[in-house]
Amino acid sequence: MDQARSTISKIFNGEPHSYTRFNLTQNMEGDNSQVEMKLSSDMDEEVGGNGTAEHLNHNSRSKPYVTQRNGRTPRNLCFMVVAILLIFIIGYLIGFLVHRKKDMAPACTNTFSPKKDPVVMERGAAPVMNWDSVKKLYAEKLKMSNFDSTFNTFASSSHRAGTPGDDDLGNKVIRRFKEYGMATWTDEHFVKVQDLSGTNKVTFNGESVDLKGFLSYSAPGTATGAVLYAHYGREGDFSMLRYQNIPMSGRVVLVRAGLISFAEKVANAAKVNATAVLIYADQSDYSFLGSAEIFGHVHLGSGDPYTPGFPSFNHTQFPPIESSGLPKILAQTITPELATKILKQLQGPKIPTQWGFMGSGKLGGESDLITVEVNNMLTEKKITNVFGVIKGFVDADRYVVIGAQRDAWGPGFAKATVGTSVLLEMARAISEMQNSGFKPRRSIVFASWSAGEYGNVGATEWLEGYLSSLNMKAFTYVDLNGVVTGQSGLKISASPLLYTLILSALKEVNAPTRGAPSLLAQYGRDNLDSLLEAMNMDSAAYPFLAFSGIPAMSFRFTSEYMNYPYFGTELDTQQKLQATTSGQVTQFAEVAARFAGHITLRLVHDHLLQLDLQKYTRIIRYNVFKINGKVAEVQKLRPQVLPKALTMQWLMSASGSYSRASANLATDIQKSDLEDVEMCRMINDRIMAVERNLLSPYVSPRDNPFRHILMGSGPQTLGALIDHLDAIKNDRPEADADVFRNQFALATWTIQGCANSIAGDIWALDNEI
Repeated sequence: MDQARSTISKIFNGEPHSYTRFNLTQNMEGDNSQVEMKLSSDMDEEVGGNGTAEHLNHNSRSKPYVTQRNGRTPRNLCFMVVAILLIFIIGYLIGFLVHRKKDMAPACTNTFSPKKDPVVMERGAAPVMNWDSVKKLYAEKLKMSNFDSTFNTFASSSHRAGTPGDDDLGNKVIRRFKEYGMATWTDEHFVKVQDLSGTNKVTFNGESVDLKGFLSYSAPGTATGAVLYAHYGREGDFSMLRYQNIPMSGRVVLVRAGLISFAEKVANAAKVNATAVLIYADQSDYSFLGSAEIFGHVHLGSGDPYTPGFPSFNHTQFPPIESSGLPKILAQTITPELATKILKQLQGPKIPTQWGFMGSGKLGGESDLITVEVNNMLTEKKITNVFGVIKGFVDADRYVVIGAQRDAWGPGFAKATVGTSVLLEMARAISEMQNSGFKPRRSIVFASWSAGEYGNVGATEWLEGYLSSLNMKAFTYVDLNGVVTGQSGLKISASPLLYTLILSALKEVNAPTRGAPSLLAQYGRDNLDSLLEAMNMDSAAYPFLAFSGIPAMSFRFTSEYMNYPYFGTELDTQQKLQATTSGQVTQFAEVAARFAGHITLRLVHDHLLQLDLQKYTRIIRYNVFKINGKVAEVQKLRPQVLPKALTMQWLMSASGSYSRASANLATDIQKSDLEDVEMCRMINDRIMAVERNLLSPYVSPRDNPFRHILMGSGPQTLGALIDHLDAIKNDRPEADADVFRNQFALATWTIQGCANSIAGDIWALDNEI
């Protein structure tokens, strides 16, 4: 610009004008703001007209403008024409360059606020569609008519993990990914699983019954003991029996399926020294099963239990080791018919009225002996995970992962086929969107897992194999397992960071029936809380969240008053699922794809990740409030055990640090130059750090893999601190004040460390402890 200005001055005046510089001074508080501008003396004189006016800041060396009486000579006119052409050309070039620079810099508009969803016209290397256009294009590309043919292609009567049927489905998935133009790869693991060898047996009152169903990872062998009915096998159920002084050691515990996982039921029975566990599906919870055999696993964890904390790659040099979640007692499923026969013949004390009336109404006496024989065999299998990726155009190294298992104990139509079909139809639709101009900022990884029925083995082994990079690059996981199991209800389990995004998607996606309102209005009565449920350890989303620190979610359309009864049985067929959904499997699968697609596309489209950090503020405060009350209670009742020296100020300060850090980040977003792509990336890094920094760094992932202090399990969680305070208060054997104080301090520092990670720069840390 200076050169252009100098050239113009020479043309008009024969020599350059003298310019003084601009002096801009501004008070950052907004008071006494001033702008001082020193203009050229020549310009002042021109304003004066005759060169005799008084001027401010006049440069005394500048020559006055001299008018010429006879200036319009042919030579001067020629010079003027040339000058005008030069001015026009220079102005055009400057305007072109400035405009081109703006176009090449992708705008980084703030779409973080859930209250405001601005229309963003993205330019240059960034996406070129606003969100409304993306939604409309996805709706056009996702066709309900495609689902039936996909169901037929991927339905199978035999696709247990590691079998030829499983491998055949994996090859079909990868061929589809390639047809869609996606980059593909596979991930092989050599895992140890338990399968049935021969038959397992139960003998009661002289009658022996052979069983085809089994629970993988049960302790093998034979056990005999008196039957004891324990409702659902929850800790509270065993506490009820303890309160009634019912002997539990050496008993064979009979429990109903549901509410908690098989593995948790067996672990709870092992705590009271039971010798075996029998699990059945009661008709009040799972109707229409009849004599169907039930399959499952009882590893209190996920992944290969013989390589805890590290991947099951071939030729690994790790020494043999077993997961602490492997049970030491026998576990076996029995049919509902057999369970009814046993319950009708039990003697002993009456069943608590809270549990309802079962069979004879008795819990079981010392003479009600039963023998359990388990003949499971440990085998090694090669499993293969299959992946396809749609690469992002800006942050290709950041990705959302969408996954579904493809293996099942039997047909597994609801468990595996529907999820796999939704996965593939989403991949096809989003791939076709690229041909219509859609450019995702970040990548989308589509994953087809194997060995999901053995405890999410395929997904967990992948996480263990690449954990150091995944929790820095993968920012969300969306699970598609079992997304359609009914029609009258909707349940969602997710990281709190995703609640705001989920709420937005529920408002945007309509329910399956024609003319129906949004999913939120149809199933949640405009209330997200009514749809949320705790994430089960059996969910494939759980290891992503609690083990890897990656925000994760799962969801399912379900029956409001009845669980889908056919999971883990040979009856999980397309015909059974059609009957459960009144023939609307295709419609609900398409809505599930739209709901998951809206969440996925929003995460890869927006400049800033829509992960709401302040949702954890309320959860942390609630837990700190409960711990504070428990500590005060224990210090009052047992001051000699928990002295006043233990102050809550530590934990409260850490909680306050997190609250301020999350609020400050929202403020930083508002104040930052969000047209700077690198600035957006830095802010997103701070957002992504939250979940993984809630993993306790003081717990070994091999000994306790689910290290999340809010969503995980184990002594490092805030929930465990509350339980430990109850144990100290009631002087239970497991209570240990010194251990509690250590856990208390480590939980405090985990929260403070998470707050520090949000703060970003070291000089912005708020460490008041």
